[in-house]
Amino acid sequence: MVLRVFFEKTVMTRISALRNSKTQYGLVTRIVHWGMAVAIFGMFGLGLWMRGLDYYSPWYKTGPDLHRSIGVVLLVILIFRLLWRLIEQQPSEDHLKPWERTISLIVHRGFYLILFTLMIAGYLISTVDGRPIDVFGLVSVPPVIERKGLEDIAGGEELEMLGPG
Repeated sequence: MVLRVFFEKTVMTRISALRNSKTQYGLVTRIVHWGMAVAIFGMFGLGLWMRGLDYYSPWYKTGPDLHRSIGVVLLVILIFRLLWRLIEQQPSEDHLKPWERTISLIVHRGFYLILFTLMIAGYLISTVDGRPIDVFGLVSVPPVIERKGLEDIAGGEELEMLGPG
C-alpha cells in the first residue's frame, strides 16, 4: 500500500508533468518549442554568416555541413512536434476571443508551413546533385531527386525567402 501511494505521488506526478494538461503545456511541448526556437534563430545566423565565407576559409565546408546536419535534426523534431500536437491534448483556449483563436490558428499553421517549406527546400538543395546529407557522421540521408545544376536555382529561391542579402 505504501509503495503504491509513493509510486502514484512521485512517479505518476513526474510523468504527468511531461504531458499537456487542460490548463498548461507539458514539459515535452515546452522543451521542443523553445529548443526549436533557439535552434532556428541559430540556423538563421549561421546561414547569414556562411554567405560571407570565402573559398579559403576553414569553415567553407564545415559551416554548410553543420547547417545541413542541424537542419535534418530540426526536420525530424518538427515532424515529432506535429505528431505530438496531434495526439496530445491542448490547453483550453476558452479565455481567448474568437478572433484571437482565428489569428492564433492562422499564425500557428503558417509557421508550420514556412518551417516545412524551408527544411524541405534545404534538403532538396543539398541533395539534388546526388550526394546524401551526412548528419553529424551518424547517418546519411539519401537524395530523392537527382538533377545536376538545379541546386543553384533552388538555392537562390531559398535565399529570396529569407530576404535581401
